[in-house]
Amino acid sequence: MKFEILKKDKNTDARAGTISLPHGKVETPSFVPVGTQASVKALSPQELKEIEVQIFFGNTYHLYLRPGAAIIQELGGIHKFMGWDGPIMTDSGGFQVFSLGLGKLKLKIEKEKLKIAGRYETPYENASPVCAGKLDPSVPIRRLRMTFKESKTGKNQFLAEFAEEGVRFKSHLDGSEHFLTPEKSIQIQKQLGADIILAFDDCTPYPVDYAYAELSMERTHRWAERSLKEFKRLRTKTKAGLRPQFLASGQSLYGVIQGSTFEDLRKKSARFIDALGTEGIAIGGMAVGESKKLMYKTLEWTIPELEEEKPRHLLGVGEVDDIFEAVERGVDTLDCVTPTRLARHKNLFVHPKIAALEKSKSRFNLIITNAKYAADKSPVDPLCQCVVCQNYSRAYLHHLYKSNEILGVRLGTYHNLYFLVSLMKQIREAIADNRFQRLKQEWLV
Repeated sequence: MKFEILKKDKNTDARAGTISLPHGKVETPSFVPVGTQASVKALSPQELKEIEVQIFFGNTYHLYLRPGAAIIQELGGIHKFMGWDGPIMTDSGGFQVFSLGLGKLKLKIEKEKLKIAGRYETPYENASPVCAGKLDPSVPIRRLRMTFKESKTGKNQFLAEFAEEGVRFKSHLDGSEHFLTPEKSIQIQKQLGADIILAFDDCTPYPVDYAYAELSMERTHRWAERSLKEFKRLRTKTKAGLRPQFLASGQSLYGVIQGSTFEDLRKKSARFIDALGTEGIAIGGMAVGESKKLMYKTLEWTIPELEEEKPRHLLGVGEVDDIFEAVERGVDTLDCVTPTRLARHKNLFVHPKIAALEKSKSRFNLIITNAKYAADKSPVDPLCQCVVCQNYSRAYLHHLYKSNEILGVRLGTYHNLYFLVSLMKQIREAIADNRFQRLKQEWLV
């Protein structure tokens, strides 16, 4: 991977550049759509190219469970498997093992002391014991157990248990038990063959107290070291079940920063992950329940601790106002399910000027199933140049959604994704011309 900064905004920390990867270049800042199942929901790879999507995010957890990393490897890797020749990122699977379920996540820290002579004996080198939120070998360790509330049907109760070795969890598909470690996560991502892969992390939920945030952060750091060690090992040595061509695919590893919303922990984590030697940096544990104001403040604590020469990816953030605020603070890429999820729930993006004219409750989208659009011959957003807005009316999309026609979601998703990709292009051009703040003001004020 090669990252090059081409232009810095004079008045903010926003920057424009390129990330060169085995399957192509990514112009930054860039929005990264989420393609959980090796598919950006409702759209084909050909449509992604039409929209000018540069890179998308695959999900290690889901692809590991179905169809399986070995099958994808046998079929030539994730690019050939899905017919996409552009860059791909994969996450580590850490977020999903505690967040998946039909009910809401219920978190509790069990004060279960492990009787191992007051010390946690680990088979991994340089792994310090975690003791009640602090690195103190004289205090027994406690485990983190996470359970999901029972669904209305009484089915799909899942359990994830965190320990120093990794995470034991039950599949949301069939209830089968699995154990995911930093080493296994890297092995799976090597089999999938994405251009950028992530170190396994303990994604800190919100809210948590300082002691647990520190415990989670320190575990993330040790897992990052183990992830990097396995990543380097697989670069030079063929392991049974992993084909050499995937080991030499030119993949790049990003370390993940945690620390919840505590300033000293975020700075400490940023410095640790930055010094680890991964090619890029991912900022995790954001948009998990904290206020937008606190999220922006956390970025302000974190990013100044990072080297300028490495690309910075913000995990799980992608609303329009968040994009501007993140880019202004120096984020290069960011991913989110927002455009596809909103489209499935009848919400279509529009420029804030259009939202104001429509008296929409949201500054950036309208609900296409509202009765007033039943006979509206206008495009979804008259300012948008996508094929949906150039060829179809609000009335037609209203009809498709009300009739539960699959085409409605497909057209809505196409529009929403085009909308964000186009916005990122405008942002890159604004940075190049030193008018980023003017563009932000046009969209957010």
